[in-house]
Amino acid sequence: MEIVWQTPANPPERQDYIFQKGRRLVRPYYFEFISHVKNRWAGQTIVDFFTQEFKGRPYEYYVSAVQCGRIQVDGETVPVSCILKPSQKISHFLHRHEPPVMASDVTVLVEEPDVVTVCKPASVPVHPCGQYRKNTVVGILQAEHGLAPLFPVHRLDRLVSGLLILARNATKADLFRQQIEGGMVQKQYIAKVVGIFPEKELLVDVSIYYNPQEGRSTVEVGDSCRDTPSKGKTASTKFTRISSNGTHSIVLCEPVTGRTHQIRVHLQYTGHPIANDMLYLSEYVDNRSDVGMSADRAAGKSLIPETNDTYVNDCEETCCKNFSIDPMCTHCPNLAPIGYEEHEVGLWLHCVRYSGPGWKYECPYPAKLLLLSQNCDPHISLRSIGGSVASN
Repeated sequence: MEIVWQTPANPPERQDYIFQKGRRLVRPYYFEFISHVKNRWAGQTIVDFFTQEFKGRPYEYYVSAVQCGRIQVDGETVPVSCILKPSQKISHFLHRHEPPVMASDVTVLVEEPDVVTVCKPASVPVHPCGQYRKNTVVGILQAEHGLAPLFPVHRLDRLVSGLLILARNATKADLFRQQIEGGMVQKQYIAKVVGIFPEKELLVDVSIYYNPQEGRSTVEVGDSCRDTPSKGKTASTKFTRISSNGTHSIVLCEPVTGRTHQIRVHLQYTGHPIANDMLYLSEYVDNRSDVGMSADRAAGKSLIPETNDTYVNDCEETCCKNFSIDPMCTHCPNLAPIGYEEHEVGLWLHCVRYSGPGWKYECPYPAKLLLLSQNCDPHISLRSIGGSVASN
């Protein structure tokens, strides 16, 4: 079998995607990962390093990959006892299986000479990161619409849906970023939260600390008696109730700052977390560094009972027909990597509008978040806060 190695220079193509049971999967492909040894990695054996940093595959796989030359140091095959040194080049040639995402389209809303806006589906990352490369908004837009290069202007968490603005050149992207950093851009989201949210407008002005190891943010309430300095960053979000049915509320969220998971953790702080946000509904979830997956996925696995293997077993026969099986790959013969058998559900948090000096972009409201709209507070109009209602 001839192996063709892909690199970031190989663009995603329409035929790379396979749709099964409501999920978008990527046909596995051979890929070369390249990195350089950081100081904190130095001193470890090559196998121990990969086992600790990349938990998606077992120790035995990395031993075999080093022995057969799929893992190299400075372009050469090394023994499994090789000790890493700072700045050395590490290459990993592997059969890459990307995690699946929901099969929703990435709908182009506006296409201008310098700007593209889309309605990002939940579960799809914005740009290549971690295990995702083709199954990203940027990758899908290039494969299905021929839109490239694109420069995302702002962040949306992977499980958040809604408006995403992408510049078509670096100059326009820099202009947007300057306006955002200068506090000149207004941002609006809607969320479905637990309980009856207060009627009056609520401003949460509480610092946030993001722990990258846990993939989770916490609020830091000021304490004048505390000796240790705060690690958090200032954060401010304005909340306005749109409607409530006594069990849940629809809330307009307007973040003033842009911290990681800001809306999610500030809503948790109010006592009204997003109603399906497993990461912030629970006080304890598995540490993602222990289980080798994203914090949101670890939270879902912590709180949802184990499912059976129906999806995996049902896929084995059909998946093998869509790509060549690699004898060393620990994910073959399945399309999805190990640990990604369950279907994900997007957060009930949706970006509806961004506006700045002389410009405004909007995204339709998802119908699933507007089931309470018949109980809308009389002083708030859904139209007045931007967007139309989408059918999905």
